Amino acid sequence: MIGHGHGSLPRRSFLQLGLIGLGSTLLSGQVRGVDRPGIRPPKAKNVLVIFEQGGVSQMDTFDPKPEAVAEHRSPFATIDTVVPGIRFTELLSKTAKIADKLTIVRCMHQPTPGIGNSHPKGSRYIFSGEAPGGPVDMPDLGSILALRSGSSCRYLPPYILIPGNSEQAAESKSGFLPSGFSAFKTGGKDLSSPDWRVSNLDLIGGIDARRFRDRADLLSQLDLGLATLGSNPSRQVEAMSSFVGQAQDMLSNPLTRRAFDLTTESDATRDRYGRGHRGQCYLLSRKLIEAGVKVVTVDVREPMTDKTPGGSNMNWDHHDFIYSKESTAIKNGGPGAGRYGIGTWPMMGSTDQAFSALISDMDERGLLAETLVCFVTEFGRTPKINERQGRDHWTSSFSFAFAGAGVPGGQVVGETDKDGGYIISEMAYTIEDYAASVFDKLGLDRTNPLHTPDNRPINIAAKGKSIPELF
Repeated sequence: MIGHGHGSLPRRSFLQLGLIGLGSTLLSGQVRGVDRPGIRPPKAKNVLVIFEQGGVSQMDTFDPKPEAVAEHRSPFATIDTVVPGIRFTELLSKTAKIADKLTIVRCMHQPTPGIGNSHPKGSRYIFSGEAPGGPVDMPDLGSILALRSGSSCRYLPPYILIPGNSEQAAESKSGFLPSGFSAFKTGGKDLSSPDWRVSNLDLIGGIDARRFRDRADLLSQLDLGLATLGSNPSRQVEAMSSFVGQAQDMLSNPLTRRAFDLTTESDATRDRYGRGHRGQCYLLSRKLIEAGVKVVTVDVREPMTDKTPGGSNMNWDHHDFIYSKESTAIKNGGPGAGRYGIGTWPMMGSTDQAFSALISDMDERGLLAETLVCFVTEFGRTPKINERQGRDHWTSSFSFAFAGAGVPGGQVVGETDKDGGYIISEMAYTIEDYAASVFDKLGLDRTNPLHTPDNRPINIAAKGKSIPELF
């Protein structure tokens, strides 16, 4: 038992409070140094990352190449957007209507050897903004922001991953930071299901709200054994105190459950995003940003249901039959087996609807002005179609899209050759540059290093430079 008084909570119940995933505002400190030379004034209060994992084909989406040789050209027509001179493919017909709110960076590349053939390493690269394989395991961008910037919302974790149950979600890590700064994962195979709920948000059986509040001071019942741990016990005790406080808020505040409750949205809004899993994940990300969550990352793919016969692991890894009009079920197997073709509804159809709805909805609600939205993928696809009628991994060029928080709308940054394979513009940006841009948009002082448990200083986005066109 923890403590000795009547009604004390059992140790198992203490653990069930779900402290893992809750950030600490007491440890975060303040955002400092934003008025120093070289540090940009913050424009963002929150960041929303749409991580479409698997390697989205750049020439089939944001960087059309109608002049590519016929045998390797995308079959999808190039269309105008609302911005004269900016063109997408027809797979982004809805996103084309909000191009005036987007900056498209067509000159992303991934120069670090050994990552291009690895989805786990590529995903780790996106989550952390650092090429994996360095001397320390770097924390996620969201973990660093949870530590340094904290959150204005006491009843929700500062860093949330939706849904956080794909095979690449394991690449989201707190690194050398305490596990309390890990992403809180919502879970859920299909968020469009009427019975979807985030688990473990209710009080433990047998403890009502009054009793929970009366017995809420858990830290004072621990005999303060934490004070003997580690080289900096006061920080650990302070951290635990903050974690407990946030756990209490999360478990006892009805606003917590409401923030995750998609049924509070109107039918029109849910239809606007799309009633499938992807659309509802994007909608949930808006709800959480609106509630005040500092960092939300969406890593989503449509699940196997009766709506997707033959489908499995439907990310963007289209090694086989990328232009199939249904699932790419292959009799003899293959690295792309089970995915639907890029032009189908479970793939770019649902993505185009959800992304355009998200940007428009956030703009209408006034959220876009202070939220940096990043549409990212770990690499692109080869400019040549392979013998299996698919496109393989490609790190020499791919596209990201950005919106909000002062990002200029209606612009394209960078240029690739006529096949979409190589960058031909002077500007070329890396994932480290993307990470530096996120930190700078939120006013984080990158000259102030993090420290490992053995007090080793680690610079933040040390190899990156902000993408100037985003400011």
